[in-house]
Amino acid sequence: MEQMMEQMPIVVHALNIGFLQTLKLFFVTLIGAFPLGLVIAFGSMSGFKPLSYFAKLVVWIIRGTPLMIQLLIIYYFPGLVLHNPIWGSGESGRFLAASVSFILNYACYFSEIYRGGIQGVPVGQEEAGLVLGMTKSQIFFKITLLQMIKRIVPPMSNEIITLVKDTSLARIIALQEIIWAGQAFMKGSYGISGAIWPLFFTAVYYLIFNGILTVLLGRLEEKLNYFR
Repeated sequence: MEQMMEQMPIVVHALNIGFLQTLKLFFVTLIGAFPLGLVIAFGSMSGFKPLSYFAKLVVWIIRGTPLMIQLLIIYYFPGLVLHNPIWGSGESGRFLAASVSFILNYACYFSEIYRGGIQGVPVGQEEAGLVLGMTKSQIFFKITLLQMIKRIVPPMSNEIITLVKDTSLARIIALQEIIWAGQAFMKGSYGISGAIWPLFFTAVYYLIFNGILTVLLGRLEEKLNYFR
């Protein structure tokens, strides 16, 4: 116990650095996946069949394969197969590759949520908007979009919570996120080896962050109850 207390400041410092990397990946993924998911959703619903089929094919492939495989392919394929290591080296290159992988993956999941939300709005409301002389863009932003947001908040909340935990998969390409930092103490990080307890401490970070997100998303859902 005494040794553990001596090691605590070192462990907490390393976990904080790893958690910052986790937070960066989380927010970058959301910033990129939210708009890209909407673009993919519009593509899959497009009346132009080649675009619609292509968007649906991309979504099927991404949703049908593990994120871990996608990370490995996106990070290693350019260098090993194309002999063009576009991501560069070091932590920044790994972070960039992980960001692209996560954004593409979650954009495809978000696109299906968007599509379900848009198609869930009664068609009669669009027809009523046309009768009132509104353009299709006005109907979308003033009628469809607001109701879509209310419908997609619960499933989107689940995906966001899942994203927090999925960020740990980035360690497969040696991105030094929080679990990588905690596991490193089993292998000799900062002169500490054979210590498994820091790995359990990482769960506290996830629980606190997920707790905060759950409260915030719950309040957002309550504020959107006026559509009921």
